[in-house]
Amino acid sequence: MDQQGQNGLLATYREGWRNRGVLGFVISTMLIAFYVVLYWEHKVEARFGVAPLTALSESIGLRNRWYLYGVLYSVAMVGGGIYYLRRHGNSRYNRVRITVNVAIQIALGFTLPFVMPLFGGQEVYFSYFWPLKYDYLYPQTLESLPLYFAVYTVIGSLLAAPVLALVYGKRWYCSWVCGCGGLANTFGDPWRHLTSKSDKSWRFEKVSIGIVFVLALATTALIVVDWKIGAQHPTLHRVVAGNDWRDWSLKSFYGFAVGAVLAGVVGTGLYPLFGPRVWCRNFCPMAAMLGLIQKLGRYRITVKPGMCISCGNCSTYCEMGIDVRSYAQNDESFTRASCVGCGMCAHMCPRGVLKLESTGRRSLAVVDS
Repeated sequence: MDQQGQNGLLATYREGWRNRGVLGFVISTMLIAFYVVLYWEHKVEARFGVAPLTALSESIGLRNRWYLYGVLYSVAMVGGGIYYLRRHGNSRYNRVRITVNVAIQIALGFTLPFVMPLFGGQEVYFSYFWPLKYDYLYPQTLESLPLYFAVYTVIGSLLAAPVLALVYGKRWYCSWVCGCGGLANTFGDPWRHLTSKSDKSWRFEKVSIGIVFVLALATTALIVVDWKIGAQHPTLHRVVAGNDWRDWSLKSFYGFAVGAVLAGVVGTGLYPLFGPRVWCRNFCPMAAMLGLIQKLGRYRITVKPGMCISCGNCSTYCEMGIDVRSYAQNDESFTRASCVGCGMCAHMCPRGVLKLESTGRRSLAVVDS
């Protein structure tokens, strides 16, 4: 049974902690509480006289709570990756994808940023690009970065990422490189079936992710303008960037609402209730940008005509809420902006109806032949 492509399907409905039950709510509450303390520990310390995550990180020799978070994040991805591959590792695509995703997190998401300051360097994250790492194109940030990394992040964000999305779709980043997607791929996998496939959810997704993307563009553009002329226009500077970290401004609002609440508290805290891609599907500006490019590019999911038996496995396990079965039933190959190319729809299909392809080239097979 372990060698079947659809192994674990029935277990999805037998394990209560995976089904939005009481245990799911408990796990979600714990995750939300952790992120609230992580982002606003100074308020916890002011009220209770203790900074729990900072104290724990220092007790085990880490510089601050963010490095503790990096350790926990990496451990969650490794453990989740093992869980995922025990269930779905009979697919070569899954083995390679998850291995690369976890390796990038450990090497570029934790080890390198941790080691570089030990040798007098600056803590930088090579696996993140603008607009996901929303401040990487702020002029003040670029000025503070080492030249090589400033060049890297500009080229990566504005040239490499879009070009790769044209050729390979957004999967190259969202399912292979991104740390947010990596946590969803691994730690979040037990809850992938909870992602809503309703038309209402799809309509919400298209509006919400568009709003955040436009907000990311507007915030970055206005911060560039403020950098150029803010000194001559103090009101503009106060509204856009603020005079110090305590001021509410467009910059601080974006960091609070998008960088903390949506990406962390909501995006990860709601895994056990709404699936692992709440952030990626509904709010991530990087996913929005790459999704628009993907629609114009070569990536698609192809359907073998006359093969679908309407079992629904593909739709059940789509973590992005795409009703894949409806396309398969209509013998319709498709490209959806939200698809992250995880390959689970093809992997779970008992008849091999679906395949991930970049048109005009031979793709890595989703299911071993």
